[in-house]
Amino acid sequence: MKTKAKDSDGRHILILNCPDRKGVVAAVSGFLADNNGSITESSHFNDAIAGQFYMRTVFQPDGPMPGAAALKAGFELIAQRFSMHWSLHEAAAKPRVLIAVSRFGHCLFDLLHRWRAGLLPAEIVGVVSNHQDLRSFVEWSGVPFHHLPVTPSTKPEQEAAFMALIDSEAADLVVLARYMQILSADMCARLAGRCINIHHSFLPGFKGAKPYHQAYDRGVKIIGATAHYVTTDLDEGPIIEQGVQRVDHSQGPDQLVELGRDIECQVLARAVGWHVEHRVLIEGGKTIVFA
Repeated sequence: MKTKAKDSDGRHILILNCPDRKGVVAAVSGFLADNNGSITESSHFNDAIAGQFYMRTVFQPDGPMPGAAALKAGFELIAQRFSMHWSLHEAAAKPRVLIAVSRFGHCLFDLLHRWRAGLLPAEIVGVVSNHQDLRSFVEWSGVPFHHLPVTPSTKPEQEAAFMALIDSEAADLVVLARYMQILSADMCARLAGRCINIHHSFLPGFKGAKPYHQAYDRGVKIIGATAHYVTTDLDEGPIIEQGVQRVDHSQGPDQLVELGRDIECQVLARAVGWHVEHRVLIEGGKTIVFA
């Protein structure tokens, strides 16, 4: 279950997409007004090419407002009328996040710092690793550490234990913070839309292993990092966020790796933050991000 902040102000987040047609915004705002909901933030996007409309609206009570169940029941009539895909979330609910990492700790350190500082509106419920290297730091941070070693022959059993942990912790999101293992197709499918990976290149360039070395070999002038949802196709999932930095011929692979770590941290933090704030909508192989 999700936890609520003690200072909840009754805010809710409504996200939706539907075929683009006249009257969607009026219907939504009218419904909220009729139920004493005051809009505090609203963003929408009309994809003229695909003929789709996307919307994210934050609202809070301005008088007696029905509870979430009643709001959902009432809004369903509008959703059916416009053929909407939609969801309603309590803004104070903190999504439960499970982080997976191998031996590179920079992205993990950054996420835990942001969480401890109150900058990440989520509840980090644990860290999974196939190595023991980062145990002491994770436990010092007050987060449970789960060591799940893996070899090619034990991968099915390890993934079963990983999924059991995700289920037992009721994790809403899994973050692969430089977890250097390729998830099976079955696990990717089970985590569709709720697993974010950070890849240390500016996708779609330099997929797979050692992308900084690939970039050096090609003499690129820009390196980057990409946060994307995990799918069964390696490094092909819908992109949430990217970042880049200029480099030149004098910088070798090791220097590119060092420079890239800062980009990876920033990109992953933004992607995770936007996801837990329900700012990301997945549409096929891409995303709409109301940042």
